[in-house]
Amino acid sequence: MSRTLFGTDGIRGTANTEPMTAETALKAAMAAALQFRRGIHRHAVVIAKDTRLSGYMIEPALVAGFTAMGMDVILVGPLPTPAVAMLTRSLRADLGVMISASHNPFQDNGIKLFGPDGYKLSDEIEAEIEARMALPFAPDLAAPAALGRAQRLEDASGRYIEVVKSSFPRDLRLDGLKIVVDCANGAAYKVAPRVLYELGAEVVPLFVSPNGTNINAQCGATHTAAMRAAVLEHKAHIGLALDGDADRLILADETGTQIDGDQIMALIGTSWAEAGKLRGNGVVATVMSNLGLELFLKRRGLTLVRTPVGDRYVVEHMREHGFNVGGEQSGHMVLSDFGTTGDGLLAALQVLACVKRSGRPASEVLKLFQPLPQLLKNVRFDPAAGVRPLEHAAVQAAIAAGEDRLGGTGRLLIRKSGTEPLIRVMAEGEDEALVRAVVEEICAVVERVTRPACQPVP
Repeated sequence: MSRTLFGTDGIRGTANTEPMTAETALKAAMAAALQFRRGIHRHAVVIAKDTRLSGYMIEPALVAGFTAMGMDVILVGPLPTPAVAMLTRSLRADLGVMISASHNPFQDNGIKLFGPDGYKLSDEIEAEIEARMALPFAPDLAAPAALGRAQRLEDASGRYIEVVKSSFPRDLRLDGLKIVVDCANGAAYKVAPRVLYELGAEVVPLFVSPNGTNINAQCGATHTAAMRAAVLEHKAHIGLALDGDADRLILADETGTQIDGDQIMALIGTSWAEAGKLRGNGVVATVMSNLGLELFLKRRGLTLVRTPVGDRYVVEHMREHGFNVGGEQSGHMVLSDFGTTGDGLLAALQVLACVKRSGRPASEVLKLFQPLPQLLKNVRFDPAAGVRPLEHAAVQAAIAAGEDRLGGTGRLLIRKSGTEPLIRVMAEGEDEALVRAVVEEICAVVERVTRPACQPVP
């Protein structure tokens, strides 16, 4: 059974354009309700969202779909994605939904689904839900007296704040640390500064005034320049940047130098190993992580296991093989001792605990290895043009040529994004100039084959 609506992180697209329309959201809710209705108890679903304007359209459509199938709805408002996973389990709900397009611009939106265990759904279950969406719902609609009810949970943010704070060592506080936190005008705009403040930090909050259209706009984990500049301006000890739904984290040390997810995984993984808390004798990451991370862990007797891109695949491997630290170079950090999905704020507290215990500057604590030269470039294409770039003979030939040039000293990875119409071209190796040349040559061919006027490419 195949999926066409669901990508690597739920359903995602431009708001008010298929598949992110109110009609599709309604059908997705009805199908998901059918998928998770079991037994005779009152069924419930937790729905949260980020701060996008289109959330006001998607949320009521989901509510209508779930209540029509007899499922009660618990609305929690703007909260990070990991809060949905936590609340779904805490409230013993049958399903959790996050309305968000994560790091994408405001005009996009998405629907992420979580099972009653707080984990993202498998590919197989998503395919089953998608198949149900094509079937008539009339035979399964709830009777008038059995319709679901919707209510708002007023203390949802407080519950999440307490769970996140409980992950921080009880013998530590953040007194004496000045922390810049960029909330991306997104879902964590209230909870992230509050957590840091309650643990004793001096907090410099950035981008905490969402207006529906400024989420991720030159801010957050994918646009860190403002955060890094603020660290220098305020003479802060460290900077944190979350994305729109706060499931990823990028850091800056006191010099304004950016620290990515690979360095964060290296720090948490080795610190947990030293404390005897690391399970699986290693870290789970994706194919995008730098080879330098793999070599660093190997020198310390630890392994790096790679999965396809997407934190859901990281989590699946962690669950199947007993790991408790995983993540992505882009900043998704999954710490299964505390949560079931990526949580940027929770990961930040683990990093801050290491900085606080060391008594050393963040620049000395956060840079554990020298990454190999790596370059990632994206080529945007129009899916409506009907071209499948990675299946084009010219692109395949360019990829083969690039692999030959890198030889045994580097690595080449080309893939289609699961969340945007992009071809991602990544290479790494010992020779930075060669890495750049290989990436640019492949990108140039992809760009040519995706322009209708240039087809076919000789």
